[in-house]
Amino acid sequence: MSKRSDPLARLPIPLLEWYGEHARKLPWRADPTAYHVWLSEIMLQQTRVAAVLDYYRRFMDAAPTVGDLAQLPEERLMKLWQGLGYYSRARNLKRAAEQIVERFGGEFPREYEAIRSLPGVGDYTAGAVASIAFGQAVPAVDGNVLRVVARLTADEADITLPATRRKVAEKLGEIIPTAQPGQFNQAMMELGATVCIPNGAPLCDQCPAAEFCLARRKGLTDRLPVKAPKKDRKIEERTVFLVFYDNKVALRKRPAKGLLAGLWEFPNELAPAAHALSDWEIAGTSTPGGTARHIFTHIEWHMAAVMVEAQNDRLPDGWVWAGRQELERQYAVPNAFRGFESAVRDRLGHF
Repeated sequence: MSKRSDPLARLPIPLLEWYGEHARKLPWRADPTAYHVWLSEIMLQQTRVAAVLDYYRRFMDAAPTVGDLAQLPEERLMKLWQGLGYYSRARNLKRAAEQIVERFGGEFPREYEAIRSLPGVGDYTAGAVASIAFGQAVPAVDGNVLRVVARLTADEADITLPATRRKVAEKLGEIIPTAQPGQFNQAMMELGATVCIPNGAPLCDQCPAAEFCLARRKGLTDRLPVKAPKKDRKIEERTVFLVFYDNKVALRKRPAKGLLAGLWEFPNELAPAAHALSDWEIAGTSTPGGTARHIFTHIEWHMAAVMVEAQNDRLPDGWVWAGRQELERQYAVPNAFRGFESAVRDRLGHF
């Protein structure tokens, strides 16, 4: 295929010109050190830019260097991450920071393979850090990039397949500008995030590739990219116990492994949970506390809360009483329980 007829080969120059004019001003782009790029890319996994900005700034205040992150206590780490979800990302950040200190003397590794060896770092993140921070001509292929390439080339391959991702990475490796690899990768991500968007019609009139996009020419933009249908989620009915005593609410810590590992939660059990309070030896007056739903990747929780005014302050081993200030500053309660925040707030006051 000639360069003139190959849409990917034609892409770099107009894409980089477009990016120079339309790139969003983001804090990690203002100072693209490896640490800043890595932290932002991990935060942005499964998360919108707008939701990440405040978290990124708070992390920079709490851990301005890799060494600071390596020494950050886990409870503080989880509190900083509270609300971002996918909490294994935060733990992998700390594990990787510890390895950078131990294996690389506190200096972020420069080579792709070394970056790729860090906990929680895959091909995409390694490519992003290596290209943006160190100028290496390696692609960074995320969902945005896969969508852009699928539409640009009218490729109907399933983008959820590893083979498709490898093929796209190989094609991009052939066209990535060696003088501006980081700019190119960021421009591809930006195009997918703001113009060639998911879950809606692409804004083709704003696209620098509109003239030679094959999906646009063939009327396929609404059909591409192709994704295999997701499996149905497992639904769990759960009872959540909001146990109060003396302007405090009971929390317990989840197991160290599994869903929401190591986070603090309002005690809950699979429904029916009629004997839970007696099993925990908690006596008190119970009233309904509302319902909520939370969707994880593979599981969906349907929750009904019970509000309990405990008769005394005895709790099972490992549980704690948390007042308003502790909920604000110390204990990381995941978003799964956000639907009950108003009930707890009304009982304890704003947090």
